[in-house]
Amino acid sequence: MSDTQNGQSRRAFLRGAAATGVGLAASKAAAQDGPDPLITEKQDWAMSTGAGVDETPYGLPIKYEGDVIRRNVPWLTADPISSINFTPIHALDGTITPQGCAFERHHSGAIELRKEDYRLMINGLVDQPLVFSYEDLERFPRVNKTFFLECAANTGMEWAGAQLNGAQFTHGMIHNMEYTGVTLRTLLEEAGLGAAGDLSDKWVYVEGADASSNGRSIPMEKALDDCMIAFKANGEALRMEHGYPVRLVVPGWEGNMWVKWLRRIEVTAQAIQSREETSKYTDTLADGTSRKWTWVMDAKSVVTSPSPQSPIKHGKGPLVITGLAWSGRGAITGVDVSVDGGKTWQKARLANEGQSMALTRFYLDTTWDGEEMLLQSRAHDDTGYVQPTKAQLRDVRGENSVYHNNCIQTWHVKTNGEAENVEVSS
Repeated sequence: MSDTQNGQSRRAFLRGAAATGVGLAASKAAAQDGPDPLITEKQDWAMSTGAGVDETPYGLPIKYEGDVIRRNVPWLTADPISSINFTPIHALDGTITPQGCAFERHHSGAIELRKEDYRLMINGLVDQPLVFSYEDLERFPRVNKTFFLECAANTGMEWAGAQLNGAQFTHGMIHNMEYTGVTLRTLLEEAGLGAAGDLSDKWVYVEGADASSNGRSIPMEKALDDCMIAFKANGEALRMEHGYPVRLVVPGWEGNMWVKWLRRIEVTAQAIQSREETSKYTDTLADGTSRKWTWVMDAKSVVTSPSPQSPIKHGKGPLVITGLAWSGRGAITGVDVSVDGGKTWQKARLANEGQSMALTRFYLDTTWDGEEMLLQSRAHDDTGYVQPTKAQLRDVRGENSVYHNNCIQTWHVKTNGEAENVEVSS
């Protein structure tokens, strides 16, 4: 949307708010019965010096934002060593996820691996097997790309009905960061692919250095297309929990393939059929069979505010409904918002033009009259795909699935502004 269109939308919003008698100037925030001591009286913070520049050598959030943290659900897994925590998406805005808030998924715990001890091996059907140190990787031409990473189990608990009460817990197995590194193609070509022959039927098997030895097979076509070997995120070194010092980036595909602490890349003639691509991360259908090779994360969205962890506190009047949308097939082109459980839809405003395989922020600037809402969002991507309802997914897959649930989410917003996770029939 252009600046001119933004301006027109804003003016239209203000005119509409004024027409209903709840314009910004007449809202509770602007009404004053008397002098506000926070304005008329000198406050403590204005009468003494503050913290010095060396108070926190590595900057941390102010204590008033101390509740904006990752959280886990203890009963989801038997042990936190092989578990998940969730990004506080309800409390964030924009699209970039701070590393300190970005969700974690471990299969045997986050390991401490020094850069000096790091090695990456490329072997298999290559002309010359190679081993790279961390310093070696830094000498190759670099790229910077922003992508979302979503766990295939994100929203998985919701298959059988509304389960977890909060956007952080229903949709928080996702983050969106700017990665710096080298392309996987660069390293494969450095090793040489002549020995592999026809690449159309070849694969790469990628493996991590942690005790779980998490390994996944990736078609050569994807490996040569947009995969990255990343050693920075959001401008700084990867965090330990995100695979320091080096991880794989597989844009648009399920997070388990983004192998952390990447130690080995083997060019193979077939998929390896590892545990993580057979017994796990597959979709079991109603008849007991499972779908194969469901790597792509389809278009999905969620309203992050209002939501159970971000209720409406200001009462009636102007309201900003906001959320996130993404697609592993391309870029988000539009998001619709419904306040009546999908009976009618309004076109939301995208904060910026959608980026391929990255989060997109959407807003609906509206006016809340204090009535109940059944709040939903529906994403569209540039392939023409439209985010489905849960009923539509169940018609195809039944209720035995756990992974790849990209259904439309519903929040029941009550007259007091509080919200809860509900399911509506369609």
